[in-house]
Amino acid sequence: MAEESDLERTEDPTPKRLQDARDRGQVPRSRELSTFAELLTGSAVILFAGSGLALALTELLRRGLRFDRREAFDPQAALERLASLNFDAVLSLAPLMAAVALAVVVSSLMLSGWVFTAEPLVPQASRMNPISGLGRIFSTQGLIELGKSILKTLFIGGIAGWYLWSHAEEWLQLADGDLRNAIIAGLQRTGEGIIWVIGGLALVVLIDVPFQLWNHRKQLRMTKEEVKREAREQEGDPQIKARIRQLQRAAARRRMMANVPKASVVITNPEHYAVALRYEGMSMVAPKVLAKGTELVALRIREIAADNGIPILEAPPLARALFAHSELEQEIPTTLYTAVAEVLAWVYQLENDPVSAVRPTDLRVPADLDPLARDTEAAA
Repeated sequence: MAEESDLERTEDPTPKRLQDARDRGQVPRSRELSTFAELLTGSAVILFAGSGLALALTELLRRGLRFDRREAFDPQAALERLASLNFDAVLSLAPLMAAVALAVVVSSLMLSGWVFTAEPLVPQASRMNPISGLGRIFSTQGLIELGKSILKTLFIGGIAGWYLWSHAEEWLQLADGDLRNAIIAGLQRTGEGIIWVIGGLALVVLIDVPFQLWNHRKQLRMTKEEVKREAREQEGDPQIKARIRQLQRAAARRRMMANVPKASVVITNPEHYAVALRYEGMSMVAPKVLAKGTELVALRIREIAADNGIPILEAPPLARALFAHSELEQEIPTTLYTAVAEVLAWVYQLENDPVSAVRPTDLRVPADLDPLARDTEAAA
């Protein structure tokens, strides 16, 4: 089943999946890189500060082997002497240990950056289940890691064995020489061997780091269904979003229709367009659009206007221009001020002297604002 699941995971991990894995502490790691950094840093420290370290450790050895009768038979004095020697040993080795520890931290940061999470420390039943543990050991990933370890051991061990074998005669000659010269020569040969081992590890690192990066992304691959589900979680289900937009439009339409009774006039096409305007000379700079719509919405605007005694004027070019170039709750364009002013003058006449009120005709609407006139010109 696991293999079938892996075959289904054909999609690259999304940024969210990568970040979730990082939050759990699941990041690419290379043990070989850490080992290489430790060995390289330790060798560098010994190379540049080895003489001082050797002198300090030699002095500690001399002090440890030299003691008087009182210390030999006094447990308290012996403990104090041992504690002093241990403290001095730690102090002497502190630069080496600090450098190696820093190298481990830096090598981890190089590959995956700074990651701090307590999730791996949380007890989980699956980790304490021996069956699950055996499953992890004998899983594909576990077998890959085992194979890598065996190959790495054979490769590095082969380099070390080759170096020892090729210099076997020199190693044997050390026993016939002066002790001091033998120690110096032995250290030189050991240093050369470490350099060869470091070179071999460098080759292993160059192979392992890209593999770990690739394997990390491979483990986080997703199925097509997981990608779709994550997209829905992130952006919302398209059907739900469409339903929400539909409800929002319906709510906005209800609010718009509720404003129609406040209109001063409704200008129509007469059937296809309807625009409701409101103007209060003392509080408004220019008329505002309270409602607008086409077809059934336009019909409903006309019905509400008729029910509330709001004047309705049939002015097709002006209705089309207002619908196309005005926004709800916003003032009308300045280029339509003149035409709308004539309409409002008619409304004022209706309110004060309906008998002598003359319905405006031939309202001046710029041709570039009337969609129908513009389309006619384009067709011609």
